[in-house]
Amino acid sequence: MRDNGALFASPRLTALSSSSIPIPAAGVAPSSTTMTAQERRSSASLALIFAFRMLGLFLVLPVFSLEARKYPGGDDPALVGLAMGIYGLTQGFLQIPFGVASDRFGRKRVMVIGLVIFAAGGVLAALAPTMAWLVAGRALQGAGAISAAVTALLADQTRDVVRTKAMAMVGASIGLMFAISLVLSPLLNSVLGLNGLFALTAVLAVSGIAVVLWWVPAEPAKHAEELPAKLGASLATVLRLPALLRLNFGVFMLHAVQLAMWVALPTMLVQAGLTKDHHWWVYLPAVLGSFFVMGATLFPLEKRGYLRAVFLSSVGLIALVQIGLLATATGAPTISGLALLLFVFFCGFNVLEASQPSMASRLAPPGARGTALGVYNSLQSLGFFTGGALGGWLVKGFGPQVLFGVCALAMLAWLVVAWPMQAPKAHAAPSHPKAG
Repeated sequence: MRDNGALFASPRLTALSSSSIPIPAAGVAPSSTTMTAQERRSSASLALIFAFRMLGLFLVLPVFSLEARKYPGGDDPALVGLAMGIYGLTQGFLQIPFGVASDRFGRKRVMVIGLVIFAAGGVLAALAPTMAWLVAGRALQGAGAISAAVTALLADQTRDVVRTKAMAMVGASIGLMFAISLVLSPLLNSVLGLNGLFALTAVLAVSGIAVVLWWVPAEPAKHAEELPAKLGASLATVLRLPALLRLNFGVFMLHAVQLAMWVALPTMLVQAGLTKDHHWWVYLPAVLGSFFVMGATLFPLEKRGYLRAVFLSSVGLIALVQIGLLATATGAPTISGLALLLFVFFCGFNVLEASQPSMASRLAPPGARGTALGVYNSLQSLGFFTGGALGGWLVKGFGPQVLFGVCALAMLAWLVVAWPMQAPKAHAAPSHPKAG
């Protein structure tokens, strides 16, 4: 219960305590890349919040387009597509306000409010009698846009030298939930139905609230001088930083390409001879194997000063995957060929998922970290929405070859934009200095 007070106390008035910032444990040097006990607790608890939230979302997606047809209005493909995509749209518009609010009023408070909204959207979707109500429920779920607040709090509670490792735990939790959902979704849907799956998302959101209240460490207090004089000042500051703009462009491209790919990939797997119930045979090993590759490459190379090279190589790797998928779609796809391409894709994707938010948090001004990550997560959500909408249009009108060609060009454009980047220097000290 000690941490609960930090939820409702104003961050401008709360005295900074030694328990609210990452202090190296005994025997751990300030510059050590070994996580302290508090950094491990913060990383694990915030990754679990992401896991609860994303599992609820991912469980719905594999069966949504099929089950939605049973609702009145479900025979309209446009309405079904809107119901799938509107979550990303509302997320995209609200990540920035939630991020700004977390800078002003506290991370944990904003996280609880967002999870309550997300749970309410799950309940509304579970009770939806028609497709129109289902669209409303999905939109309300998206309004619980807490990603910026969660990643900003993780940045507040970890040193720069372990930040990428902490962000990788969050990314790994998302990837693992995606893989697990592919296995569990058809099984749970047969028992609970789509409305039951939405009810489960609400239960998972409430579980996330419990984690915020009782496991996430108390957030550091913000010094009054760190906060901008006006609410719009932090946003203006963030939008003037070229390094952050490059990362925002990149996260939009990455997630637009990711979702666009999945418009065509399931069909290609079926063409290769793998029924849809067995697609996880390819997805799960690819995701899990890529975690090992990320751990063996990203962290050691970042420690040696090669983060820029790893980052740019990962962007180029995903561009090559798109070219490989273009060649595969032109010929006859095989299960082994698609499995290899997906493994390579996830190797690049997971490195970028871990390194991009880490760099964004380190490049952002301390008093505008939530705002910066709000912009970052907004572009991520809008990338999801754009990728799904544009991917469907390209496949329907021009075929998968054009889709993968456009995805390859998008990744090459990102590589050109990202090329001038410089990896931020790691600082061992916490972002918030002790009160003098």
